[in-house]
Amino acid sequence: MSDGTRNQGTPPDDEAALSARLQRLGDRLAQADRPSEQEAGSRQTANNAAGFARGFRLSSELVAGVLVGAMIGWLIDRWLGISPWGLIVFLLLGFAAGVLNVMRAAGVIRDPNRND
Repeated sequence: MSDGTRNQGTPPDDEAALSARLQRLGDRLAQADRPSEQEAGSRQTANNAAGFARGFRLSSELVAGVLVGAMIGWLIDRWLGISPWGLIVFLLLGFAAGVLNVMRAAGVIRDPNRND
């Protein structure tokens, strides 16, 4: 006992078996924590799809704002006969509204209509 070994009534071969079982358990836990290649691939595909959907939504917000502004400006030009000023002014307003919508959709600024 003075040589630093811990012998508390357990034979040495039981300690070796216990160590081997503990090592196998650690290996199985490490393997269970690691996702399989198929799971990792499906997660990557889902992340890519979500990223594409978000990018498409943000770009459509901007394009829709510009197109609506241009359409309103063109209609005002035709109605009042002040061509090209209505188109220029409302195209710029549509761009500003599109950028504001993109910022709201991206979560950069808070939507005033939401009560979260």
